[in-house]
Amino acid sequence: MLALVLATGAKAQATDNGVIELNPVTVTGESPTGPINGYVAKQTTAGSKTNTPIEKVPQSVTVIGHEQLEAQQPQKLDQALSYTAGVTGAPYGYDSRTNWVFIRGFDASQTGIFLDGLPLYQYAFGSFYIDPYQLERVEVLRGPSSTLYGGGNLGGILNLVSKRPTDQPVHEIETGINTWGNAYTGFDLGGRIDDAGVWSYRVNGKIAGGGYEVDKAKGIQGYIAPSLTFKPDDATSLTLLGSYTNMDLDHTGGFLPYNGTVKPANFGYISRSFYSAEPSDDMYRRAQALLGYEFRHDFNDNWTFRQNVRYGYLDTRERYAYPYGYYDPAAAFGGGNPLPLTPDNELYRIGFQQHTVVNTVSADNQLEGKFDTGPVAHDVLFGIDYKYYNINQSQALFNATPISATDPAYGAPQGATGAPYIRQHYTMNQFGTYLQDQISFADNWLLTLNGRYDRVWTESSGTANFSGVAGALSGRAGLSYAFSNGITPYVSIARGFDPVIGSNFAGQPFKPQTGVQYEAGVKYRPTFFDGLITAAYYDLTKRNVLTNDTAHLFFQNQLGEVRSRGFEFEAQANVTEALKMTAAFTTSQITIEKNTDPTVIGKRPSIVPETTASVWADYTFQEGFLKNLGLQGGIRYLGSSYADNQNVYKVPAVVLFDAGVHYKYKDWDLAVNVNNVFDKRYVAACNGALSCYYGPGRVASFKASYTW
Repeated sequence: MLALVLATGAKAQATDNGVIELNPVTVTGESPTGPINGYVAKQTTAGSKTNTPIEKVPQSVTVIGHEQLEAQQPQKLDQALSYTAGVTGAPYGYDSRTNWVFIRGFDASQTGIFLDGLPLYQYAFGSFYIDPYQLERVEVLRGPSSTLYGGGNLGGILNLVSKRPTDQPVHEIETGINTWGNAYTGFDLGGRIDDAGVWSYRVNGKIAGGGYEVDKAKGIQGYIAPSLTFKPDDATSLTLLGSYTNMDLDHTGGFLPYNGTVKPANFGYISRSFYSAEPSDDMYRRAQALLGYEFRHDFNDNWTFRQNVRYGYLDTRERYAYPYGYYDPAAAFGGGNPLPLTPDNELYRIGFQQHTVVNTVSADNQLEGKFDTGPVAHDVLFGIDYKYYNINQSQALFNATPISATDPAYGAPQGATGAPYIRQHYTMNQFGTYLQDQISFADNWLLTLNGRYDRVWTESSGTANFSGVAGALSGRAGLSYAFSNGITPYVSIARGFDPVIGSNFAGQPFKPQTGVQYEAGVKYRPTFFDGLITAAYYDLTKRNVLTNDTAHLFFQNQLGEVRSRGFEFEAQANVTEALKMTAAFTTSQITIEKNTDPTVIGKRPSIVPETTASVWADYTFQEGFLKNLGLQGGIRYLGSSYADNQNVYKVPAVVLFDAGVHYKYKDWDLAVNVNNVFDKRYVAACNGALSCYYGPGRVASFKASYTW
């Protein structure tokens, strides 16, 4: 009996007659919104909106859990994706203001980021910001996903899952600092409010401030995210989720010329710490609020209704001078030259100012039913969702003085702001209805069928006047077979769309971008260790891509087409209790198929590298003198990319090394991480000969957390 008690982990007590009774043990599976065991997730809602094993989703999916985030210590969301297949994170270097993510070659930053299944839709400078410390997990769903989410980046989406109330108590405080002089303090508290567990809460927050790698730049930012769950019984629950974020930052660089970053100029290289703005005239402010709820009710064992609603508000203000090529004294406006022309290597600067206010509402209603028709089992999901997005924005320029790239002097007065060249009030309303059936038959077969129709209404007034109505169909069909040894091959075809804001020279609103993807892959969940291995080949074509209007400056047409084909491999494993690992490999062929510029047809678009690879490992000693000491490290390979669509300028490949050590002592967790250990100077990407972006140099981060 004693052996049984120890094996089950149950608590035991002796009765008066000497019989040992076991207290009941509750065994629960992994929640798709809850904590992950180590690095390997079992369940997700990202690819189906239902609680589905990852290997049964007929698309490539990656889930990054809180433990992996804690181990790698990303300061921003786009840094959290450094070891993920098919994803290019932070291609513009370290941008303190926002996150930048490309998936399968296409920019997901504005239309491909979701929070708790609802869109964080963004346009122009109306971007929402989520701190990684706020998240329980980050889910990457590759390929068109509008059949579920109603529009989105055709290369794939990110679904961010918030920390939320739990029955188990959560008490944590954390603090840290890095070698840039940027420090932070965070807290995470939660648990039951009453003994019965009807009410539970969670509140987490963080404040960070200090310097950056770029000289003179500094900032302070913080957020607080409270949540509350009411669960009167097992059939019904209501969770309120809120957050407020505030930022007061300086700009951290970018927009540097190819000659002087990728290739040496006549003076060598521009310093990675070069600050290109004006300390007295550099401003970025953000006030952001999100408030919503998730409601669930089970009518019986087979039918469930869910409703998710969120309101978002954003107010950003910005003013700074940024470089755009070397200064040319003979040019009409003074700049834009790819080579230095003055003795002190002056850069031409553009003064920019913007003010953006966003109000948005998203609502998703779902009815899920599980039933059998003879030998066939169905998991049917019917949904109706709605999205409202309203943005008021103004953008203006001011005359900025040039600045030396090698011996900068600050303090010159900048020009007054001119009249706004953009003053726009834009509204989008989108209504969609969708149906999904996950059909299980013959024991191991799963057929997933999706269909959806959306209607989008747009209206813009101000410097851009247009209105329009567009409809879009999207769908997906996927078939998989689960072998008893854990191998699940699958094939799928998906058609998606992505609404586009704007109009052409004639005032005609842009149509949604559309795309079709064919994907074949295999997912393997080993039976002899806890892991998930995925390999996938895909062929994705994106149509209605915006191209420059060669007849009308500053206008665009929808005559473009881009094809992305590639192979991805990824492994996440809790190899043993001591060893956790990830590995990823991506190679892609992305070509411009149609464009108004014939010189770019058949060429590869800029920014995204052709090949990436990474390995990360974390080993913690389990016994002996070194017990609870952990060593970790990673290698990242970023392949070469192009700086321009003509493929004239190339950005070379780079290999980066990361390392860390962590130690647990009683209720304390201590960790030191070092990214880019050998301080490799490299350019993350360029999107033109005048706009290149340094990747971060070596930075060491120290963290201490206390739990009770």
